[in-house]
Amino acid sequence: MTDLSAYMSESIRNIMGHAYLNVLSNPHEARFVARMQKVFIRSERRRKQVLKDDGLEVPPFLIASIATACNLQCKGCYARKNGIANDPGAPQKATLSPLQWQTIFKDASALGVNFCLLAGGEPLTRRDLLETIATVEDIIFPVFTNATLIGPQYIEFFRRHLNIVPIVSLEGDAAATDDRRGKGVYQRALLSMEMLHKEHLFFGTSITVTTENYLAVTSKEYLMQLAAMGCRLVFFVEYVPFDESTQHLAFNDEHVAQMEQLLEQRREEVKEMIFLSFPGDEKALDGCLAAGRGFFHIGPDGAAEPCPFSPFSDSNVAQMGLREALKSPLFSKIRAAKALGWEHTGGCTLFEHRAEVEAMLKEGK
Repeated sequence: MTDLSAYMSESIRNIMGHAYLNVLSNPHEARFVARMQKVFIRSERRRKQVLKDDGLEVPPFLIASIATACNLQCKGCYARKNGIANDPGAPQKATLSPLQWQTIFKDASALGVNFCLLAGGEPLTRRDLLETIATVEDIIFPVFTNATLIGPQYIEFFRRHLNIVPIVSLEGDAAATDDRRGKGVYQRALLSMEMLHKEHLFFGTSITVTTENYLAVTSKEYLMQLAAMGCRLVFFVEYVPFDESTQHLAFNDEHVAQMEQLLEQRREEVKEMIFLSFPGDEKALDGCLAAGRGFFHIGPDGAAEPCPFSPFSDSNVAQMGLREALKSPLFSKIRAAKALGWEHTGGCTLFEHRAEVEAMLKEGK
């Protein structure tokens, strides 16, 4: 069993160390990463102090779905399936204001949160919000985007706010990306990456991995192509089968183990890049990291949810603050029931056991 707190703190130090090595040629980026390394040391101390004083474990990561609009209709989109993203013509769902999000992230920073992954919908549809939360300078915000809205104005925005890091979503090559995201999306994403690279900005990609594509997208040749485009960070996200007909695309334990082995090999071969997998090898970490153990998800209306693939909530961060939301009875029940150690067949543990999580939620009402 891995000491989770020590493991995640060490992982953050490794990420920032690799990031620093990869931006040495850009003094502006190098100064930023050096500052954030010091910030994250203080953040680790804050988390330890909160645990000592209040017995509250603060996760170093958050995931926030800040947008309900999206300009694409990707196949198998979990955000539409979970009701986060609006279909065209549908009534707008409740969303927090920029100042409400800013307050949440300031609270998160004060508690020692290091990273908040921004999702949607398409986060770049909320320029007003991004401008506001970029002022929370002690948190790094990776923005998961389809990249079709990146142009000169957004390039200038990313240049001014280095804590907002674009993560371009791909599915592999042009055929795979366009099949899921729409014709021409791959070439538009490459154009955005070219613009980011030209300005020497740190950016990454996010790739949904399935049983059919994981060997191709983890090949040294493919990753070297991404590196040549300027990409320095890759998130590999295991496919979650919302449709029973796509169950065969989800990882099993053997795929997870092989994926981890491949990434360890690529880390040695392609040292100019950082590779992260989600959810990764949960068994080595004594179970799933959701429900506040390593991270949790904040919905567009502020709902505190175990993870993006488990949209159940009994508390709202905007109403009660982050500290109280971390004490969510639902989160506590999941951990107490050892739900974080449940076996799963791929993707998200809590998605596999959504009926049990929903039952826990109903018990508290």
